[in-house]
Amino acid sequence: MPNPTLNEKVFQREAGGELRDGWAAPDRPIPAAPDTVSPWTSAPPKTTGDGEVMTVRGIASATGVLLALLLVGAAVGWAQVTVKTIGEGRLQQVTADIPPLLLPALLVGLAFAIATIFRPRWARVTAPLYALAEGLVVGIISHVYEAEFSGIVLQAVGLTVAVFLFMLVMFATGRIQVTDKLRVMIMASTAAIFVVYLLSMVARLFGGDVPFIHDSGTFGIVFSLLVVGVASMNLLLDFDFCQRAVAARAPKHMEWYAAFGLLVTLVWLYLELLRLLSKLRSR
Repeated sequence: MPNPTLNEKVFQREAGGELRDGWAAPDRPIPAAPDTVSPWTSAPPKTTGDGEVMTVRGIASATGVLLALLLVGAAVGWAQVTVKTIGEGRLQQVTADIPPLLLPALLVGLAFAIATIFRPRWARVTAPLYALAEGLVVGIISHVYEAEFSGIVLQAVGLTVAVFLFMLVMFATGRIQVTDKLRVMIMASTAAIFVVYLLSMVARLFGGDVPFIHDSGTFGIVFSLLVVGVASMNLLLDFDFCQRAVAARAPKHMEWYAAFGLLVTLVWLYLELLRLLSKLRSR
């Protein structure tokens, strides 16, 4: 699902009237990061008299904690899936029973995500809880895919890490610059994907479906490739906003909120890669 977390309205609302140097002042957008100083390569900004400010190092630490909790939750979710083997030889079939824990974990994760979005100050608590709940969901889904396609989870994890590092290097070195035009394009593409998935969910409630997007045919694979591409580009928006927020001296507690936003995009990217690989291996 598209990442609704790292946007200027949230940071402006959170900053309110408390912050320094005009950070997120009313009707003022988050300023662009200075051309001469990149917080990805420079020393962390100094603190001011009214509190500490967020840093890239702090965002990285918080993201590491959330990823670790996600893995813990995924391990628990993985263990809840029961895999059965029916038949022998070429007639052998492997099935995985989806545990009833999936839906509650999904709803709990959604609740913590919504709470984090509307109350970024709670992110230090709600983001780790979201990571644990989302980890349960990811673990269950991953084991179901792994039961049908052996080795697919390792492939999806490897590709997710590779895409993340590639996009980070491209952004940090300036090979890809996030312009206003690029932002609009990525946001419009993300919104279009969200609408397609929403229509698909509504259609399934009435016994139908959006044609081809879930199939392993050429159209279905091309669609998944486009979604993976858009999810990857969303990482650029996340990196860009973190950089601009650091340059604008956002408050320290926003590190956890930024890490939460990155985790949302990474989970989306991983699940889309899992879906794409399953389509490719089904052909």
